Amino acid sequence: MRDPSNGPSRRFEELAWIDSPLGEISLRRRHDPTVGVEVYEVKLDDAFLMSSLFTAAEIELASRGLALLPGDGLDVVVGGLGLGYTAATVLRDPRVRSLLVLDFLDDVIGWHQQRLLPCAEEVAGDQRCRLEQGDFFALTADAAGYDRQQPGRAVHAILVDIDHSPRDLLHPRHARFYTVDGLRELARHLRAGGVFGLWSNDPPDDEFTQRLATVFAIARAEVVEFDNPLQRRTSTNTIYLAQVA
Repeated sequence: MRDPSNGPSRRFEELAWIDSPLGEISLRRRHDPTVGVEVYEVKLDDAFLMSSLFTAAEIELASRGLALLPGDGLDVVVGGLGLGYTAATVLRDPRVRSLLVLDFLDDVIGWHQQRLLPCAEEVAGDQRCRLEQGDFFALTADAAGYDRQQPGRAVHAILVDIDHSPRDLLHPRHARFYTVDGLRELARHLRAGGVFGLWSNDPPDDEFTQRLATVFAIARAEVVEFDNPLQRRTSTNTIYLAQVA
């Protein structure tokens, strides 16, 4: 765990490092003089996976997805824990009864349990939330679904932020998930009227949106704009939202 005596004044600190099946993953914290804040970043080998500077789309993934659902007592699954912004936004909705967050790496769950990240207390400290190690894609293909405690349990929303986009994957084995057959496997884990949401770093992909429309009653891509202070311009991510009948 980070030594609090090192505090925000330290310009750069590597908080954790993992030699994972996906490659070398590091969690870093640095003080960014451009915006004057502490920035938490995750790198996979030499590529940046995520940054606490750019969380607008991760937040919107949860808020827009849940906005499509009426009523209370919502059960939600999040695929990909990361820095925790999607999970934290889900938990801020008082209608949520339970949240199951799946991450492929136990170490990432440990970052939150050790309170290394800004959202960690909000996520790991909420009694409605369970953080579990698991291969989201393999569990999607399994008829028993995501919840080992209640096999076959259907949920109201499944929100996913793992790959860079439906075409830019962290591992080739994820590819089936983005096919019509893979999306049908996901849809069977949703209740009637349930919502699937997906984050993407790329512009809207019409071909993938059409695949969604083949499986779901409603399917669309929404562009999320956010300020990029490092490049001094507006950047965008994409959120795909789909809903079963």
